[in-house]
Amino acid sequence: MNITSQDAPAYTNLLNLASERLGAKTISCSDDFFAEMENLIKPGRGIFIADKYTDRGKWMDGWESRRKRVAGHDWCIIQLGAAGIIHGFDIDTNHFLGNHPPFASIEAAYITDKDIDLNSPNIKWTELLGKSPLNPGSQNFYECKNRELFSHLRLNIFPDGGVARLKVYGEVHKDWSKVKADEILDLASALNGAKAITCNDMFFSHMDNLLMPGRGINMGDGWETKRNRTPNNRDWIIVRLAHKGMIQSILVDTAHFKGNYPDSCTLEGIAISKDDEVNIHSDKMKWTEILPKQKLQADHEHKYEKEIQAHEAITHVRFFIYPDGGVSRLRLFGTIA
Repeated sequence: MNITSQDAPAYTNLLNLASERLGAKTISCSDDFFAEMENLIKPGRGIFIADKYTDRGKWMDGWESRRKRVAGHDWCIIQLGAAGIIHGFDIDTNHFLGNHPPFASIEAAYITDKDIDLNSPNIKWTELLGKSPLNPGSQNFYECKNRELFSHLRLNIFPDGGVARLKVYGEVHKDWSKVKADEILDLASALNGAKAITCNDMFFSHMDNLLMPGRGINMGDGWETKRNRTPNNRDWIIVRLAHKGMIQSILVDTAHFKGNYPDSCTLEGIAISKDDEVNIHSDKMKWTEILPKQKLQADHEHKYEKEIQAHEAITHVRFFIYPDGGVSRLRLFGTIA
């Protein structure tokens, strides 16, 4: 079953906390005989290659356990990329048709001890999703009502089978009380809670990639717009910063973009409440230029400090690229207000 972005629940616009790109990890599982648990947190929905086999059977792009011949069920423990508040799940059985699990459940825990055994009976797991039906070859969406803070999940499947991807949509939680007033941090990092909220185009790759940790691994791991034939065009993206703050240095990384990097860029900022985001495109919004127009190069880290113009503390930025193209990462280093 194909779900369009219009049909998907609203919570899917939030960050996928179980994304490998964000730093999520699969820790352990009961069984991954046919397909490795690491596939669960990879991007996309998984692919299917008809004639591809391994020495254990059919190659599948997901997590797949063997057919269970004893009592019980299979499970997989995942460490989220960042601790956060979960709003919903997508348990995607894409391409798993005669081998999907009929049911699944999800439990969660908030764990700060890095050395603890995650299989220990002393861990308190909280049920976020009771035993629920899964359709084959489908995105199975389930909302989460619990608004506690969690860092780890346990996906249970009944009794066995394959799941292509698990996406866990929510909001990153950061304890800002522990951040010093003069501490420099990336206000545009997804790991700190920044979020791309809208853009005019993301034809080739998703806007969320722009804020992911690390450098892009390839040309698909960035924000790239289609070729625009309109004279004097500029594409744009609006980012809600992790915290209101002052920008002191900027990094625009065009890693892997060689024949399709933008010619130039600019950056503007504004201070608004989260509720005012519905009016973000209004002419009444007074944006302040922070970075005047700068020429860009292919496959290069562009660093700006002295070019940054004086500004008040801001909550959102609008990043323009001229006329179109791809940028791997945007880093906005500064202090919180």
